[in-house]
Amino acid sequence: MAGDTRSCCSGSESATSDGEATQLRLLDYEQVRKLDQVLNDVVPIHGRGNFPTLEICLKSLVQVVRKRLSEEGIPLRDVRLNGSTASYILSDESAFCYNDLDLIFGVSLDSPSDLQRIKEMVLDCLLDFLPCETRKERISPLTLKDAYVQKLVKIANENDRWSLISLTNNNGRNVELKFVDRMRRQFEFSVDSFQIVLDSLLSFYEHSEVEMTQHFYPSVIAESVYGDFSLALFHLHNRLIATRNPEEIRGGGLLKYCNLLVREYNPACHAEIKSLERYMCSRFFIDFSDIVQQQQKLEKYLNNHFVGDEEAKYRYLITLRRVIQESTVCLMSHERRQTLRLIDCMAYNIYCGLQHHRNQAMNSSGPPSPNGVMYPGQGYFYDGNTNSFFITNAYPTWISCQ
Repeated sequence: MAGDTRSCCSGSESATSDGEATQLRLLDYEQVRKLDQVLNDVVPIHGRGNFPTLEICLKSLVQVVRKRLSEEGIPLRDVRLNGSTASYILSDESAFCYNDLDLIFGVSLDSPSDLQRIKEMVLDCLLDFLPCETRKERISPLTLKDAYVQKLVKIANENDRWSLISLTNNNGRNVELKFVDRMRRQFEFSVDSFQIVLDSLLSFYEHSEVEMTQHFYPSVIAESVYGDFSLALFHLHNRLIATRNPEEIRGGGLLKYCNLLVREYNPACHAEIKSLERYMCSRFFIDFSDIVQQQQKLEKYLNNHFVGDEEAKYRYLITLRRVIQESTVCLMSHERRQTLRLIDCMAYNIYCGLQHHRNQAMNSSGPPSPNGVMYPGQGYFYDGNTNSFFITNAYPTWISCQ
């Protein structure tokens, strides 16, 4: 079933000068095998309170949702794997990590009520994964939502019509089901612009009686919605950061950008990155204009993307502070200081926790700092009196807790 790699495109920006398409590409056998492993892995969906953990195979969940969409009469174009999991399939890096499992169901939403129908349908699908001894007739959709759904989003306007249902995984690997009629912006950066169309593999599961081998496996298509597949793949393999029009992204892509920096990605074009950073910061502060919104967004991002890794959280906040300090031009001075203080406090609290654990492990502690906070390993010292960072080459093992 597998053939030579071929590609086709939609849109002029995805074509080369001789008309050859570059937006799509066929997966090779190793990539299809990785995809098969991801779809067959069991993902725990953790329930709140006394609700049991659901052990869900991604393949089974997709098959159940596809069947219910058909029964509800909602047309389905295709099913795609999106985001960091798709990047993991395409990456040649053995240590590549992915977070959420993002699935896109391309649907036709003819009326606003379809979004509500889809939400109720997905919640009803969860009943299939409850333990057999559960009295399912006594569980309402509202109860299931409160027990297993971390986030619900519904967008319906001139440019976008889609909904998101995020199922909770306490280890930071939420299962996100996105039902999309239309979406103007489908990616933040080139490295997360990949979408893998699952329909051929799902059909293989349903109809083939022969296991996959290197010489017999389904043709699975991957697409880069960035436009140029080869360029996006080059960025992925070389850990490069590239995007366009970040002002179109909710939040400007600022938080993801700093995450990439912490993971040792580098700008693809150093000449443009400062301009892009300014656009990212401007859009972030438009979407999250007050300090309460900023704190809530930052806390959610840290909890979702750095589960159990306090040192990475700390490095992330230091990186975010630097970008905001250097590239924010849209705020008044006191507003920028307020945001920087918020980040300082969050980093300070994380560092206190790290120091506490280190001191416990070493069974020793140093004297308190009279002036501020030391950021070991980063070469920074924060002076609380002047609200400034200084570069230092020597740092003790203590921190002020005043």
